[in-house]
Amino acid sequence: MADPSTVVASTRKAFNSGKSRDISWRLKQLQRMLDMLEENVQQFRDAVAKDLKKAFFEADMMELMMLKNEIYVAQKNLYYWMKPHYPSTTLAQKLDSIMLQPEPYGVALVIGAWNYPINLLLCPVVGAIAAGNCCVVKPSEISEATASLMAKLIPQYLDQECIQVFCGGVSETTKLLEEKFDYIFFTGSTNVGKIVMKAASNHLTPVTLELGGKSPCYIDAGSDLNMVAKRVMWGKMTNVGQTCIAPDYLLCHQSIQKEFIQELKKVLAQFYGENPQKSADLGRIVNDRNFDRLTSIMDQMPKGKLEFGGKTDRKDKYIELTCYTNVSMDDAVMKDELFGPILPIITVKNAEEAISIINSSEKPLAIYVFSNNNKVIDSFVNLTSSGAVLANDTLMQCSACNVPFGGVGASGMGSYHGKSTFDTFTHNKPVWKRKQNMEMMISGRYPPFTQSNLNMLDMLTTEKSYCNIM
Repeated sequence: MADPSTVVASTRKAFNSGKSRDISWRLKQLQRMLDMLEENVQQFRDAVAKDLKKAFFEADMMELMMLKNEIYVAQKNLYYWMKPHYPSTTLAQKLDSIMLQPEPYGVALVIGAWNYPINLLLCPVVGAIAAGNCCVVKPSEISEATASLMAKLIPQYLDQECIQVFCGGVSETTKLLEEKFDYIFFTGSTNVGKIVMKAASNHLTPVTLELGGKSPCYIDAGSDLNMVAKRVMWGKMTNVGQTCIAPDYLLCHQSIQKEFIQELKKVLAQFYGENPQKSADLGRIVNDRNFDRLTSIMDQMPKGKLEFGGKTDRKDKYIELTCYTNVSMDDAVMKDELFGPILPIITVKNAEEAISIINSSEKPLAIYVFSNNNKVIDSFVNLTSSGAVLANDTLMQCSACNVPFGGVGASGMGSYHGKSTFDTFTHNKPVWKRKQNMEMMISGRYPPFTQSNLNMLDMLTTEKSYCNIM
């Protein structure tokens, strides 16, 4: 196991050499990461299959394709992202040169998550490299096969001085967090996020925290229930519910709840067959600890609230989709983020009641609204706070490079994807250049102070449009 101090010191030495600032270095590393993904597709598939029994389709779509698209966007736009930005100027600044120069923070720590152990680790690294940073990359030890593959492949493809992999468990990560970084990007649970933020505060290191929470899904009367059932089922059962933006619980209009539940059952059989445990398209709970956590929640639920499901197999780490109805906010399924194939349904009379329930809890990472009424959709947009609102679909807000992805409050801070990732790892440094002349323009700021000089300075520095005459 590498010593954290040695790893960070050598990475900082590489950054201080200046080579990561050059655009040619950045583009080369992005291309090498792309080569790594394209030349080792089967190894990546095998790793996530071993860790999560993730189907090749999900591995390609949710891990590799999304990550490759991030690289394409960075390669295409990097020259423009790196260019200085020129702000508007006041009259007193017209003869000066003022720009915002994008510059890398320095040495970044990227801590990945186990549920999407390829994408959630390397997507931030794409932006960190594009911004000119050097990185210490920490894969999740829970997805052991993928972590081992990352430790093997990254040094083979990327600059070994500037991009270093650090593997280890809780104790090793704790020691790593004692080191001084210039930026920390963490994806994981809210509880661990608090630990990371506390460690970062010791060095006043800025952080991005991609966390989670209980993302609600409202289903309005008048919706196409078969379509809604398909999109909810896909969002919930992708990676068998182990997705930070999976619909955590449903808020179902009372007039359509019974019919919707029947549609859910039909779609479940349509997607995964009469015995979903035998489906090659359905993953597994990542480990015994998370399996036991989920079954403990199920054991605390009253049997009378079980609508369908409930079958578990600890040896296979399998839990079938388990739906509860007549759920209250006091039930065990409503205490914390579920992160698994458990689906509580709360019956509501209208959208106003659903919004009230959402606002009584922590701000979620996502809110889903299924409705044909734009006024209903807009009410969720305007009267709630969340990382994102998605109408009439699930999960898609995390798939687009042109849409920033991130949380608010307990669901996280900061955002990434596309240019947002570049911006996250970039400090826009103001650079103001003034010549050694035109002293009369600014001499009024010097003592002795007079009202006439103050009036002149007010005119020269004001943002009023009538003064921007040059």
